[in-house]
Amino acid sequence: MNLPKHLARVFLSLFQKLHLGEFFRQLEFIGWRSLPTVLFCVSFAAMVTILESAFHMKMLIQNDALVPGFAALLILRELGAVIACLLLASRVGAGYAAEIASMRVTEQLDALKLLGIDRYWYLVAPRTWACALGGALLSVLACLVCLYAAFIISQVQLGQSSASFLAGMHAFVHFQDIFLAAIKGFCFGATIPVIASYYGFFGADGAEGVGQATTKSVVASSVTIIIIDFVLTWIFSHFY
Repeated sequence: MNLPKHLARVFLSLFQKLHLGEFFRQLEFIGWRSLPTVLFCVSFAAMVTILESAFHMKMLIQNDALVPGFAALLILRELGAVIACLLLASRVGAGYAAEIASMRVTEQLDALKLLGIDRYWYLVAPRTWACALGGALLSVLACLVCLYAAFIISQVQLGQSSASFLAGMHAFVHFQDIFLAAIKGFCFGATIPVIASYYGFFGADGAEGVGQATTKSVVASSVTIIIIDFVLTWIFSHFY
């Protein structure tokens, strides 16, 4: 019952004057502090992707020349943005849900109301804009690091030259793929604080409620990201 009202208030708060101090603080938390974890995880995901692709291509067609192209295509269109934002949902979304739920339990939200401060303007809007922008930037960086990791593993493990990797990648991917990955990251990132704040604001009371809000936020954010990925992939398929 609270969800439509929550979404409406979030939408309206996004177009009010932004709390810049909180926005930049959250952007640093989302972007800079999440960067090592995201890049480390996506690098190994890219290496696994190219090794598995090579194994199955050799098994089916006895040739792995097309591996760089297929791996680059998967990385740019799916792997980079999705994995980066799923990690954000686990790290950032859980933190937001726990923080807001704790503020509700300790009556800090009531204190904001008494001071005449809109909780959506103060807590949700800066986090939503910061997470959307951070998701876009992290998605682009994740894609680039994934491509580099795939480039290295193709040379070390598959014995392919740099020229063959670049030629195979150039045949399958284009600059627009990076741009579309950034759009995906922006949309994925924007959903995380919206969902986290919903469970933080309207969860159960007490310490148990804080834990439930955190768990539900991560699960709901992850499922929502997968659904949005399907929708955006279907839309973007008309532009490839």
